[in-house]
Formats: sequence, C-alpha cells, structure tokens
Amino acid sequence: MSEIEKVVINQSVAILIDGNNIERSIHSITNNQSSMLNFDKLIPKLLDNRGLNRLVYFREGKQISSKLKERLHNNFHGSVRPCHKSADIPLSIKATQLANKIDTIIIMSGDSDYIELVRHLVSEGVRVEIAAVENTTSALLIEEADYFHPITSEDWFTLNKNPQKKSPQQKGTRKKATKKA
Repeated sequence: MSEIEKVVINQSVAILIDGNNIERSIHSITNNQSSMLNFDKLIPKLLDNRGLNRLVYFREGKQISSKLKERLHNNFHGSVRPCHKSADIPLSIKATQLANKIDTIIIMSGDSDYIELVRHLVSEGVRVEIAAVENTTSALLIEEADYFHPITSEDWFTLNKNPQKKSPQQKGTRKKATKKA
C-alpha cells in the first residue's frame, strides 16, 4: 500500500457568530452566566487548516465587551457588530453578501431561524457548516448544513468573577509555628 499524499486545503472560510444565541446556549448548559467561548481554542478547531477570510460576531445590545472586540480583532482580524434586536437579519445579510466571495460559511448558532439561509447558501454553491451546542441546536438546521461542529465544554471557560476574598481579620493573621521540646 502506498502512503496517502498530503492534500493542501485552499479554502476561504467566513465565520459568522450569533453571539446571543451561543451565549444563551452555553449559559443554559453550564447554568452560569459567566461561561464564555474560548475563541483561541475554538476558531482554529473550526478552521481545520483552512484560511479565515472573515470573522464577524453579531451581538444584540449596546454593551459589548471592549476586551472581546479587541481580542477578536487582534487574534483573528474579526469584528463585533451590535444589532438593534436579534442577529438573525444582519447575519443573514452578511452571509448572502459573502456567498460569492468565499468557499465556506460557518454559522455559529443553533437557531432554526437560519434554516432558510442555509438552504439558500447551499443552493448558491457555498459549503455551510453549523457550530453550536448540540443540545440547544435545531435538528433540522443540522440536517440542512453540510457539516455540524458540536461546541462542547472543551470550547468554553467560566470566569470566576468573585474570587474568594480574605476577610480583614484573615489578612494579617497567620498561625505561628510552635517548637516542640
């Protein structure tokens, strides 16, 4: 038998993230509002040696972490787009705008509202992949996509917002060691 030659993958990928949907999914699984995606680990896993063309994080509301914006920009040249209401429409518009510029679109959401978008993109010849928490993802959305990436506990972390603080009494006190005779 001959060895399989290494295949060079030359695919341009856009990752479009429905931030609110992914956050709600993770929060419901962890039962903790401080759980967050670990983009530094997840994005390379999703790309799997393909080229990242675009990364856009859509987030409902005006309070978007400046640290998240900075991290996505510095590490992935990504951007964060605030949305008036839900991310469904802005994400769908961006996906259709990118359809003729890239090979693959990864939609990070389990929302069944994206089923028609996935069908449209596939009919345009775009490979569509879904990345989401499986328990909170529409089965039909998974079925319509070309591939499904389950987001698991390995892909998120939980911030410890209130680390155990020592009380004023505990701060300066230490047990003194006593010598035994």
